[in-house]
Amino acid sequence: MTNGNSGDGIILVLGGTGKTGRRVADRLIEAGRPVRIGSRSGEPRFDWEDPRTWGRALLGVTAVYVAYQPDLAVPGALETVRAFFAQAVKNGVGKLVLLSGRGEVEAEQAEAALQASGADWTILRSSWFCQNFSESFFLEPILSGELALPVGSVAEPFVDVDDIADIAFAALTGTGHARKLYDITGPRALSFADAVGEIARATGRAIGFVPVSPDAYRAELIRQGIPDAYIDLVLYLLTTVLDGRNTPVADGVQRALGRPPRDFSDYVRRTAATGVWGSGRG
Repeated sequence: MTNGNSGDGIILVLGGTGKTGRRVADRLIEAGRPVRIGSRSGEPRFDWEDPRTWGRALLGVTAVYVAYQPDLAVPGALETVRAFFAQAVKNGVGKLVLLSGRGEVEAEQAEAALQASGADWTILRSSWFCQNFSESFFLEPILSGELALPVGSVAEPFVDVDDIADIAFAALTGTGHARKLYDITGPRALSFADAVGEIARATGRAIGFVPVSPDAYRAELIRQGIPDAYIDLVLYLLTTVLDGRNTPVADGVQRALGRPPRDFSDYVRRTAATGVWGSGRG
């Protein structure tokens, strides 16, 4: 099957409880589309590490949003997603929308595997999420008043995951996105120090950014009991990928949606209003 939309079939959202998947699923449900959440706690269960769960999850599915956990850069990810693409096509899935990583060789290999799968495809190649500061491992350090990372002054065009979800929804339900690769960024690049500074100003709190060595960062994560495999992944993303290769701003949001991307300041203003970062005022 290579039809460019999902018809009336079920849309499977893999990583449906994660930062992007949850938002994609919400948009589909709001639009009245039949949705199946693909997760280890879902019904039917979906587990990337157990291919025996894939068949039931794919029953009646005509389109899939693919967000691989924990990241396409981890060892074995390419072989796993290639096998999943093949099974999805065999089961009659016509549309596959892949969340990919900007500047990651391993992610580009996964993109090539999708393009060779025989399915209609759309690739969302995205940079670092704004929401990592509020829904992920940067949140606790920000609450403590200091974010220490093994990065310097390199600038990153942080992307709002709501932009990713909007594009994924459009690709899964509409036309015009077949065989398109969207390079998705925010409208400007800023350093981590600049990003933390914006959060501090919006909350009225004293929040600092401290660059540390990779060895010091690894030692701190080990002290916190973080698994070695996860430490290796985080250090790869913070050191190898954050070397300036992703600093240039791209036009993926404009191409896909006909509007500019959300700015980091807009994200900070909306998020600060929720109180998740606390407040130094009043």
